Amino acid sequence: MSELDTRLPFSKMITVLEALAEPTRLRLTVLLSEAELTVTELTAILGQSQPRVSRHLKLLVEAGLVERHREGAWAFFKLADNNAAQTASNAITQLNSNDEVFFADRARLVETRATRTAQAADYFATQAKDWDKLRSLHIGDARVEAAVTQLVGSKPISALLDLGTGTGRMLEVLAPYATRAVGVDQTPAMLSVARANLERAGVKNVQLRQGDIYALPIERDAYDLVIVHQVLHYLDDPARALREAARTLMPNGRMVIVDFAPHTEETLRAHHAHRRLGFERCEIENFMSDAGLRSVEYKALVPNKDTDAKLTVSIWLGQDKRIRTDVFNTVSKVA
Repeated sequence: MSELDTRLPFSKMITVLEALAEPTRLRLTVLLSEAELTVTELTAILGQSQPRVSRHLKLLVEAGLVERHREGAWAFFKLADNNAAQTASNAITQLNSNDEVFFADRARLVETRATRTAQAADYFATQAKDWDKLRSLHIGDARVEAAVTQLVGSKPISALLDLGTGTGRMLEVLAPYATRAVGVDQTPAMLSVARANLERAGVKNVQLRQGDIYALPIERDAYDLVIVHQVLHYLDDPARALREAARTLMPNGRMVIVDFAPHTEETLRAHHAHRRLGFERCEIENFMSDAGLRSVEYKALVPNKDTDAKLTVSIWLGQDKRIRTDVFNTVSKVA
């Protein structure tokens, strides 16, 4: 983006300055530059009434400084990803972090994050036995993550999308290489776990959203890398999910799919809600082709013989067949 593109017009600059010129809205902007928070959490941090906080949030959203998204019965707010919010963020850096008001707000933010982490830990503890049992069936996560990272390569990522984000682990691994990242999951409890994990890891460029993988709450043609990690075997229609995921890709964008190779572990279907016992290589490649992607690379990570693991993890790399030409700003399709 050029320098000209990042500057605000006069009228928009006035809107930004007016939004920041009110004490509560400035405090909210500082907090939302640090974390994604609910109205309830912001009310507790600021010590103000819910209607007052909601009113100021509404004004910040209307000014384009803050984004709002729903997650079940909750609404989360975060500093927006646009030039106006970047201008506000730059202004915030000029504030004295030792100021009594901001220091107290940040201290209460730390307490809020600690509460989130404890709640997520409680939930995860109830699932830990099953998770550990499941993990023991396939190769170690570190080996899978290393293979995915190698497959993605060093090419800069402008926008990353992680579908079925679960605990947020793939966002932890890949978001640091992206300008912005979004994680989607259908389960609020898992999003709470992911949010706590990402905050603990210090990953700040991520937004989490609750959504149906068959009807994603995501903009089209906007992401140059999409990850679908250990999700498809839970679905009754994985081909449909991949078609929906492909619609979020920019022309020439890439998709990484991680799942199990075919296996006979019926216990996963009986006790872990797996609908599919793995996928053949050609099956996923056919799904990708139907979704407008060409298969680029495939890896099969076979368990080491000296372990109890039984399941092979497969990784596919696909690429959108469309190519956008910068000169004519057109999109064409390649075989």
